[in-house]
Amino acid sequence: MFLHFKLQENENDDDRIGPQGKPGRVPESLDGGATGPERRLYLREIIARFGHHLALNWNLGEENTQSPEEQRDMANFISATDPYRHLIVIHSFPSQQDKVYEALLGQKSILTGASVQNSWKTAHQQTLRWVRASAASGRPWVVCNDEQNPAHQGVPPDPGYKGFAGLNKAGNPVGYDLHDIRQATLWGTLMAGGAGVEYYFGYQLPENDLLLEDFRSRDKSWDYCRIALGFFRDHAIPLAKMTNADELVGNPAHDNTAYCLAEPGKLYLVYLPKGGEAKLDLTAATGDFTLAWFNPRDGGALQTAANVLRGGSAATLTAPSTDDWLAVVRRR
Repeated sequence: MFLHFKLQENENDDDRIGPQGKPGRVPESLDGGATGPERRLYLREIIARFGHHLALNWNLGEENTQSPEEQRDMANFISATDPYRHLIVIHSFPSQQDKVYEALLGQKSILTGASVQNSWKTAHQQTLRWVRASAASGRPWVVCNDEQNPAHQGVPPDPGYKGFAGLNKAGNPVGYDLHDIRQATLWGTLMAGGAGVEYYFGYQLPENDLLLEDFRSRDKSWDYCRIALGFFRDHAIPLAKMTNADELVGNPAHDNTAYCLAEPGKLYLVYLPKGGEAKLDLTAATGDFTLAWFNPRDGGALQTAANVLRGGSAATLTAPSTDDWLAVVRRR
Protein backbone atom coordinates (compact mmCIF):
# COMPACT_ATOMS: atom_id res chain seq x y z
CA MET A 1 0.00 0.00 0.00
CA PHE A 2 1.18 3.49 -0.88
CA LEU A 3 -0.44 6.42 0.93
CA HIS A 4 -1.52 9.31 -1.26
CA PHE A 5 -2.20 12.55 0.61
CA LYS A 6 -4.37 14.97 -1.36
CA LEU A 7 -3.49 18.08 0.61
CA GLN A 8 -6.39 20.13 -0.78
CA GLU A 9 -9.23 20.09 -3.29
CA ASN A 10 -9.88 22.37 -6.23
CA GLU A 11 -12.73 24.05 -4.34
CA ASN A 12 -10.46 25.44 -1.63
CA ASP A 13 -6.97 25.69 -3.10
CA ASP A 14 -7.15 29.41 -3.87
CA ASP A 15 -9.64 32.28 -4.12
CA ARG A 16 -9.83 32.48 -7.92
CA ILE A 17 -12.52 31.32 -10.28
CA GLY A 18 -11.84 27.72 -11.35
CA PRO A 19 -11.98 26.25 -14.88
CA GLN A 20 -15.62 25.28 -14.39
CA GLY A 21 -16.59 28.85 -13.51
CA LYS A 22 -16.96 28.13 -9.80
CA PRO A 23 -15.29 30.30 -7.15
CA GLY A 24 -13.50 28.75 -4.22
CA ARG A 25 -16.01 27.71 -1.57
CA VAL A 26 -13.71 28.79 1.27
CA PRO A 27 -11.97 31.79 -0.31
CA GLU A 28 -9.91 32.71 2.75
CA SER A 29 -8.73 29.20 3.63
CA LEU A 30 -5.01 28.43 3.68
CA ASP A 31 -3.96 31.98 2.82
CA GLY A 32 -5.91 32.07 -0.44
CA GLY A 33 -3.37 29.87 -2.23
CA ALA A 34 -0.18 31.39 -0.86
CA THR A 35 2.21 29.57 1.48
CA GLY A 36 1.45 31.85 4.39
CA PRO A 37 1.14 31.11 8.12
CA GLU A 38 -2.07 29.04 7.84
CA ARG A 39 -0.75 26.84 5.04
CA ARG A 40 2.65 26.40 6.72
CA LEU A 41 1.00 25.39 9.99
CA TYR A 42 -1.29 22.93 8.18
CA LEU A 43 1.59 21.35 6.25
CA ARG A 44 3.83 21.08 9.32
CA GLU A 45 1.02 19.34 11.21
CA ILE A 46 0.35 16.87 8.38
CA ILE A 47 4.05 16.06 7.96
CA ALA A 48 4.55 15.63 11.71
CA ARG A 49 1.55 13.35 12.06
CA PHE A 50 1.93 11.15 8.97
CA GLY A 51 5.42 11.62 7.54
CA HIS A 52 6.87 8.60 9.37
CA HIS A 53 5.06 6.17 7.04
CA LEU A 54 7.41 4.32 4.73
CA ALA A 55 5.61 4.88 1.44
CA LEU A 56 3.61 7.98 0.60
CA ASN A 57 3.47 11.09 -1.52
CA TRP A 58 2.33 14.61 -0.82
CA ASN A 59 -0.02 15.77 -3.57
CA LEU A 60 -0.23 19.58 -3.72
CA GLY A 61 -3.88 19.36 -4.65
CA GLU A 62 -6.64 17.62 -6.52
CA GLU A 63 -7.38 19.41 -9.83
CA ASN A 64 -5.09 22.12 -8.58
CA THR A 65 -5.58 25.72 -9.76
CA GLN A 66 -2.93 27.57 -7.78
CA SER A 67 -0.46 29.64 -9.80
CA PRO A 68 2.90 28.04 -10.70
CA GLU A 69 4.57 30.36 -8.20
CA GLU A 70 2.22 29.24 -5.42
CA GLN A 71 2.73 25.61 -6.38
CA ARG A 72 6.51 26.02 -6.26
CA ASP A 73 6.38 27.78 -2.88
CA MET A 74 4.21 25.05 -1.40
CA ALA A 75 6.46 22.28 -2.79
CA ASN A 76 9.57 24.04 -1.50
CA PHE A 77 8.12 24.34 1.99
CA ILE A 78 7.15 20.65 2.06
CA SER A 79 10.60 19.64 0.84
CA ALA A 80 12.35 21.78 3.46
CA THR A 81 10.08 20.51 6.27
CA ASP A 82 9.72 16.79 5.53
CA PRO A 83 12.74 14.96 7.00
CA TYR A 84 11.81 11.77 5.13
CA ARG A 85 12.07 13.26 1.62
CA HIS A 86 8.83 11.76 0.35
CA LEU A 87 7.64 12.29 -3.20
CA ILE A 88 5.91 15.60 -3.96
CA VAL A 89 3.41 15.50 -6.83
CA ILE A 90 0.53 17.46 -8.33
CA HIS A 91 -2.81 16.62 -9.93
CA SER A 92 -4.54 18.52 -12.72
CA PHE A 93 -7.73 18.65 -14.74
CA PRO A 94 -7.18 16.60 -17.93
CA SER A 95 -7.59 19.71 -20.08
CA GLN A 96 -5.02 21.66 -18.03
CA GLN A 97 -2.13 19.20 -17.94
CA ASP A 98 -0.08 21.10 -20.49
CA LYS A 99 -0.55 24.33 -18.56
CA VAL A 100 0.12 22.87 -15.12
CA TYR A 101 2.79 20.23 -15.72
CA GLU A 102 4.85 22.08 -18.33
CA ALA A 103 5.39 24.97 -15.91
CA LEU A 104 6.85 22.60 -13.30
CA LEU A 105 9.06 20.22 -15.31
CA GLY A 106 12.80 19.93 -14.81
CA GLN A 107 14.46 22.74 -12.90
CA LYS A 108 11.25 24.77 -12.90
CA SER A 109 10.26 23.12 -9.60
CA ILE A 110 11.35 20.48 -7.11
CA LEU A 111 8.33 18.29 -7.87
CA THR A 112 9.11 14.60 -8.19
CA GLY A 113 5.96 13.40 -9.91
CA ALA A 114 2.54 13.81 -11.41
CA SER A 115 -0.82 12.30 -10.50
CA VAL A 116 -2.68 11.97 -13.78
CA GLN A 117 -6.41 12.14 -14.51
CA ASN A 118 -7.54 10.99 -17.95
CA SER A 119 -10.01 8.81 -19.76
CA TRP A 120 -9.56 5.18 -18.72
CA LYS A 121 -8.61 4.33 -22.30
CA THR A 122 -5.83 6.94 -22.67
CA ALA A 123 -3.87 5.96 -19.55
CA HIS A 124 -1.00 4.49 -21.57
CA GLN A 125 -0.54 7.47 -23.87
CA GLN A 126 -0.81 10.13 -21.17
CA THR A 127 1.36 8.33 -18.63
CA LEU A 128 4.04 7.75 -21.24
CA ARG A 129 3.85 11.36 -22.33
CA TRP A 130 4.78 12.72 -18.90
CA VAL A 131 7.28 9.97 -18.14
CA ARG A 132 9.16 10.93 -21.30
CA ALA A 133 8.68 14.68 -20.97
CA SER A 134 10.03 14.67 -17.41
CA ALA A 135 12.97 12.47 -18.37
CA ALA A 136 13.81 14.81 -21.24
CA SER A 137 13.75 17.74 -18.79
CA GLY A 138 16.52 16.15 -16.74
CA ARG A 139 14.32 15.47 -13.71
CA PRO A 140 12.38 12.22 -14.21
CA TRP A 141 8.99 12.09 -12.52
CA VAL A 142 7.14 9.26 -10.85
CA VAL A 143 3.87 9.26 -12.80
CA CYS A 144 0.72 7.55 -11.50
CA ASN A 145 -2.79 7.21 -12.93
CA ASP A 146 -5.18 8.29 -10.20
CA GLU A 147 -8.58 9.17 -11.69
CA GLN A 148 -10.30 7.44 -14.55
CA ASN A 149 -12.81 9.40 -16.60
CA PRO A 150 -15.63 9.73 -17.48
CA ALA A 151 -16.04 11.32 -14.09
CA HIS A 152 -19.61 10.08 -13.57
CA GLN A 153 -18.54 6.42 -13.93
CA GLY A 154 -14.86 5.76 -13.25
CA VAL A 155 -14.05 2.11 -12.57
CA PRO A 156 -17.25 -0.01 -12.60
CA PRO A 157 -18.13 -2.63 -9.97
CA ASP A 158 -17.72 -6.33 -10.59
CA PRO A 159 -20.52 -7.74 -12.78
CA GLY A 160 -23.36 -8.95 -10.57
CA TYR A 161 -22.30 -6.99 -7.48
CA LYS A 162 -25.62 -6.13 -5.79
CA GLY A 163 -27.27 -6.77 -9.15
CA PHE A 164 -24.97 -4.51 -11.17
CA ALA A 165 -25.58 -5.29 -14.83
CA GLY A 166 -23.44 -2.70 -16.62
CA LEU A 167 -25.84 0.26 -16.30
CA ASN A 168 -25.34 3.58 -14.55
CA LYS A 169 -27.95 5.34 -12.42
CA ALA A 170 -29.49 6.94 -15.49
CA GLY A 171 -30.10 3.48 -16.90
CA ASN A 172 -27.53 3.90 -19.66
CA PRO A 173 -24.84 1.34 -20.49
CA VAL A 174 -21.49 2.10 -18.88
CA GLY A 175 -19.87 1.20 -22.19
CA TYR A 176 -16.83 -0.59 -20.75
CA ASP A 177 -16.08 -3.04 -17.95
CA LEU A 178 -13.46 -4.27 -15.51
CA HIS A 179 -11.61 -6.09 -18.30
CA ASP A 180 -11.20 -2.85 -20.24
CA ILE A 181 -9.86 -1.21 -17.07
CA ARG A 182 -7.39 -4.05 -16.54
CA GLN A 183 -6.15 -3.87 -20.11
CA ALA A 184 -6.02 -0.14 -20.88
CA THR A 185 -5.70 1.45 -17.43
CA LEU A 186 -3.77 -0.98 -15.22
CA TRP A 187 -1.46 -2.58 -17.77
CA GLY A 188 -1.52 0.52 -19.95
CA THR A 189 -0.04 2.53 -17.07
CA LEU A 190 2.53 -0.08 -16.04
CA MET A 191 3.74 -0.68 -19.59
CA ALA A 192 4.23 3.06 -20.07
CA GLY A 193 6.67 3.13 -17.17
CA GLY A 194 4.06 4.46 -14.78
CA ALA A 195 4.34 3.80 -11.06
CA GLY A 196 0.82 2.46 -10.56
CA VAL A 197 -2.89 3.20 -10.45
CA GLU A 198 -5.51 4.35 -7.97
CA TYR A 199 -9.09 3.55 -8.84
CA TYR A 200 -11.84 6.17 -8.81
CA PHE A 201 -15.48 5.04 -8.75
CA GLY A 202 -17.41 7.92 -10.33
CA TYR A 203 -20.72 9.05 -8.90
CA GLN A 204 -23.38 7.19 -10.91
CA LEU A 205 -22.42 3.60 -10.12
CA PRO A 206 -22.93 1.39 -7.03
CA GLU A 207 -20.49 2.08 -4.17
CA ASN A 208 -19.34 5.27 -5.81
CA ASP A 209 -17.00 8.12 -4.98
CA LEU A 210 -19.62 9.84 -2.83
CA LEU A 211 -21.11 6.87 -0.99
CA LEU A 212 -18.42 4.18 -0.84
CA GLU A 213 -18.76 1.67 1.99
CA ASP A 214 -17.62 -1.58 0.39
CA PHE A 215 -14.31 -1.88 -1.45
CA ARG A 216 -15.28 -5.46 -2.26
CA SER A 217 -17.49 -3.99 -4.95
CA ARG A 218 -14.33 -3.98 -7.12
CA ASP A 219 -12.93 -7.24 -5.78
CA LYS A 220 -11.91 -8.59 -9.19
CA SER A 221 -10.17 -5.34 -10.12
CA TRP A 222 -8.10 -5.58 -6.93
CA ASP A 223 -7.28 -9.17 -7.89
CA TYR A 224 -5.97 -7.99 -11.24
CA CYS A 225 -3.73 -5.47 -9.45
CA ARG A 226 -2.41 -8.19 -7.14
CA ILE A 227 -1.71 -10.45 -10.11
CA ALA A 228 0.14 -7.69 -11.96
CA LEU A 229 2.31 -6.80 -8.95
CA GLY A 230 2.98 -10.48 -8.34
CA PHE A 231 4.30 -10.90 -11.86
CA PHE A 232 6.91 -8.16 -11.52
CA ARG A 233 7.95 -9.39 -8.07
CA ASP A 234 7.98 -13.15 -8.67
CA HIS A 235 9.92 -12.95 -11.92
CA ALA A 236 12.49 -10.41 -10.70
CA ILE A 237 11.66 -7.94 -13.46
CA PRO A 238 14.33 -5.17 -13.38
CA LEU A 239 11.89 -2.28 -13.76
CA ALA A 240 14.49 0.36 -12.93
CA LYS A 241 16.40 -0.66 -16.06
CA MET A 242 13.38 -0.85 -18.37
CA THR A 243 11.72 1.81 -20.50
CA ASN A 244 8.78 1.89 -22.84
CA ALA A 245 9.58 0.69 -26.36
CA ASP A 246 6.24 0.52 -28.18
CA GLU A 247 8.08 1.32 -31.41
CA LEU A 248 9.59 -2.18 -31.29
CA VAL A 249 6.14 -3.72 -31.71
CA GLY A 250 5.11 -1.39 -34.54
CA ASN A 251 3.17 1.00 -32.32
CA PRO A 252 4.82 4.44 -32.59
CA ALA A 253 1.43 6.07 -31.94
CA HIS A 254 1.26 4.32 -28.53
CA ASP A 255 -2.35 3.30 -29.04
CA ASN A 256 -3.92 0.35 -27.22
CA THR A 257 -3.03 -2.36 -29.76
CA ALA A 258 0.25 -3.50 -28.17
CA TYR A 259 2.60 -2.22 -25.47
CA CYS A 260 6.30 -2.97 -25.03
CA LEU A 261 8.56 -2.42 -22.02
CA ALA A 262 12.19 -3.31 -22.58
CA GLU A 263 15.70 -3.61 -21.27
CA PRO A 264 17.09 -3.69 -24.82
CA GLY A 265 19.09 -6.75 -25.70
CA LYS A 266 18.13 -8.56 -22.50
CA LEU A 267 14.41 -8.52 -21.71
CA TYR A 268 11.25 -7.50 -23.56
CA LEU A 269 7.71 -7.49 -22.14
CA VAL A 270 5.00 -7.27 -24.79
CA TYR A 271 1.40 -6.85 -23.65
CA LEU A 272 -1.36 -7.66 -26.13
CA PRO A 273 -4.68 -6.31 -24.77
CA LYS A 274 -6.76 -8.39 -27.18
CA GLY A 275 -4.38 -11.26 -27.80
CA GLY A 276 -3.60 -11.89 -31.45
CA GLU A 277 -0.21 -11.37 -33.02
CA ALA A 278 2.59 -8.84 -32.84
CA LYS A 279 6.03 -8.58 -34.38
CA LEU A 280 8.86 -7.73 -32.00
CA ASP A 281 11.82 -6.00 -33.63
CA LEU A 282 14.98 -7.76 -32.39
CA THR A 283 17.22 -6.54 -35.20
CA ALA A 284 19.43 -4.58 -32.78
CA ALA A 285 19.73 -7.55 -30.40
CA THR A 286 22.10 -10.48 -30.54
CA GLY A 287 21.84 -14.04 -29.31
CA ASP A 288 18.88 -16.29 -28.63
CA PHE A 289 15.76 -15.46 -26.60
CA THR A 290 13.20 -17.59 -24.82
CA LEU A 291 9.49 -16.83 -25.08
CA ALA A 292 6.93 -17.38 -22.34
CA TRP A 293 3.40 -16.11 -21.76
CA PHE A 294 1.85 -14.68 -18.60
CA ASN A 295 -1.91 -14.65 -17.96
CA PRO A 296 -2.90 -11.21 -16.50
CA ARG A 297 -6.41 -12.45 -15.68
CA ASP A 298 -5.56 -15.44 -13.50
CA GLY A 299 -1.85 -15.21 -12.83
CA GLY A 300 0.02 -18.46 -12.28
CA ALA A 301 3.18 -19.85 -13.79
CA LEU A 302 4.57 -18.70 -17.10
CA GLN A 303 3.57 -20.76 -20.10
CA THR A 304 6.85 -21.44 -21.87
CA ALA A 305 6.80 -21.63 -25.65
CA ALA A 306 8.86 -24.25 -27.42
CA ASN A 307 10.29 -21.95 -30.06
CA VAL A 308 13.52 -19.97 -29.61
CA LEU A 309 13.63 -16.39 -30.93
CA ARG A 310 16.73 -15.16 -32.73
CA GLY A 311 18.30 -11.76 -32.35
CA GLY A 312 19.02 -9.79 -35.51
CA SER A 313 15.53 -10.08 -36.98
CA ALA A 314 11.85 -9.57 -36.24
CA ALA A 315 10.12 -12.21 -34.11
CA THR A 316 6.45 -13.08 -34.42
CA LEU A 317 4.57 -13.37 -31.12
CA THR A 318 1.21 -15.15 -31.27
CA ALA A 319 -0.83 -15.06 -28.08
CA PRO A 320 -2.49 -18.27 -26.83
CA SER A 321 -5.99 -16.75 -27.23
CA THR A 322 -7.89 -13.55 -27.98
CA ASP A 323 -7.76 -12.60 -24.29
CA ASP A 324 -5.04 -10.28 -22.99
CA TRP A 325 -1.57 -11.85 -22.62
CA LEU A 326 1.90 -10.69 -21.66
CA ALA A 327 4.82 -12.07 -23.66
CA VAL A 328 8.09 -12.41 -21.74
CA VAL A 329 11.04 -12.47 -24.14
CA ARG A 330 14.32 -13.03 -22.26
CA ARG A 331 17.84 -13.54 -23.53
CA ARG A 332 19.15 -17.02 -22.84
